[in-house]
Amino acid sequence: MNDDELLARDFDAERTRLRSVAYRILGTYGDADDAVQEAWFRLHRTDRTSIDNLSGWLTTVVSRVCLDMLRARRSRAEEVLDAEDDTFQSEISDEPESFAVQRDSVSDALLVVLDRLGPAERLCFVLHDLFEVPFDQIAAVIERSPEATRQLASRARRRVRTADLPSARAEQRNAVSAFLRASREGDLAGLLEVLDPDIELRADRVAVAAAAMARGGAPEIDHRLRGAEAIAAAFQGRARQASLAIIDGVVGAVFAPGGRVLSVIAARVQDGRIVRIDVCADQDTIAGMRIEVLDAA
Repeated sequence: MNDDELLARDFDAERTRLRSVAYRILGTYGDADDAVQEAWFRLHRTDRTSIDNLSGWLTTVVSRVCLDMLRARRSRAEEVLDAEDDTFQSEISDEPESFAVQRDSVSDALLVVLDRLGPAERLCFVLHDLFEVPFDQIAAVIERSPEATRQLASRARRRVRTADLPSARAEQRNAVSAFLRASREGDLAGLLEVLDPDIELRADRVAVAAAAMARGGAPEIDHRLRGAEAIAAAFQGRARQASLAIIDGVVGAVFAPGGRVLSVIAARVQDGRIVRIDVCADQDTIAGMRIEVLDAA
């Protein structure tokens, strides 16, 4: 096995964990895949002998890529906490034994509220509370002191704990249910009502190929669509076999004829409207998802 093959093997051993980190930080599968792919490119350009801990190095690189992507999404300025400000000190212990309890308490509805956090807050919370990354390592990613990093995580933790998770989940479920209902009925106006005007859809290559096959030809659409009108037209009358589901803690839909999940739709909802849709039909990716079907088509 040559050096390139060894590098690819070692990276593949980390890929699932890195994708999980990126998904929790970014909230969409497509962006998570982009972040992991960028980490691979950077690893390929880096002298491997300069890396003491590959797992830690890759986590840092993926986190930095994710932080840049989060900041690019935001039009508002990120709040900066002073390192001496203890206003947001957490009431939850930062000791390792508290992690399991914290993860269990927020996992199902976590992504519903993470979009309300600032980029650095979100990254600190996800890396520390969900993946047990030490504060000094996170501090290097966000270029702040370990104490300021700890305070950001504490602030994010408090905001997650005090968020109205049932209300947020209900808002998400109502929006996705309305979307599926309008799609099944071919109700274009209903679809436009529930879709944000600037919505983006991203489909993996398997989903694009499957859609093309259903139309009897080569792929005619890009794996990205933007705008409510284009996406409403793409889904008009097409969700008759879709079932409402929770996918990795987020309300979405699955196509599962005969009980086998063939494709997944994950939706991000803000202010009652869907702002992002990810369509996944890659079976290896779907196998790694946590899916709970809520109703039958």
